[in-house]
Amino acid sequence: MTIQTARLSDPAVRAFVTAVNAHDREAFLEVLAPGATMADDGSDRDLGEWVDREIFTSHGHLQVDNESQGGRALLARYSNDTWGEMRTRWTFTVGEDGRISRFETGQA
Repeated sequence: MTIQTARLSDPAVRAFVTAVNAHDREAFLEVLAPGATMADDGSDRDLGEWVDREIFTSHGHLQVDNESQGGRALLARYSNDTWGEMRTRWTFTVGEDGRISRFETGQA
């Protein structure tokens, strides 16, 4: 069962998913804290390069199936033009300013 993006519990995570699905790079970057970091399948990646390749140039899309940890952990079906669709997990660290300082993703 898919959770509607508007119903995601954490406002920063909701903004992140909304920006990904709208292919809105500017809104995506606004939800990230300065110096934000990320990892894919346990390896740290260059955030700007990764989001361009995996989200924005390849039409990434998240369908959230489950959330936990107050909305800061997601199980989702992620699809893009490069890899097709796969089950993924996402975890988010949100700072006191309400922006995401780190996210980690990988196959679920």
